[in-house]
Amino acid sequence: MYDKPIELGNHINPVASVIWLHGLGADGNDFSPVIEMLDLPKIRFILPHAPYRKVTINNGHELRAWYDLYGLSIGSREDETGIRETQAHIEHLIEQELSNGIPSNKIVLAGFSQGGAIVLHTALRYRKKLAGVIALSTYLPLKSLLNTEKSPTNQQIPIFMAHGSQDEVISMATCQASLKALQTEKYVVDWHEYPMAHSVSIDEIDEIRTFLLRITE
Repeated sequence: MYDKPIELGNHINPVASVIWLHGLGADGNDFSPVIEMLDLPKIRFILPHAPYRKVTINNGHELRAWYDLYGLSIGSREDETGIRETQAHIEHLIEQELSNGIPSNKIVLAGFSQGGAIVLHTALRYRKKLAGVIALSTYLPLKSLLNTEKSPTNQQIPIFMAHGSQDEVISMATCQASLKALQTEKYVVDWHEYPMAHSVSIDEIDEIRTFLLRITE
């Protein structure tokens, strides 16, 4: 069901691993140029590919997606089954890194858009301490369930969350509702806002690099 992930960076003796999820309709190659720009040779990057599935918001056509998507506004129906299936896959990728000798507190989950939603969902529920989570141009899925499902182990997890002020795919209102939900649950969010659309900026990449160096040192 899942293609073999791309691996970039240090394959011999990495100090940390980053599992980085792409957005809807893309694949693991999408963020390869960003990782080259980060220039972090001591870190291994794992870039998984979402499986192909029919996506409701795309008129039922198949494309790579971490879960089905019905809408992107506050209160839209959510594909809980698909989200939890992908959560299990990401947890499997984490376990693989653990078996490769990377301690959990040196493993970062990162993602853009739909991938960012998955890493937020997964990291806050994971039972072992993670290094941090990077959530770009995204939102918190199943946020009403977080209070009862969150892991105390990752209550203090460093969260880098960023959004574009001109994003017309996932609105700033949707993102800020997620930010508020996280803050209500007492998470400390390193919030960044950029004058961009549904994309990634140079300034954002620079700040992600600083964040990764800080949480993996």
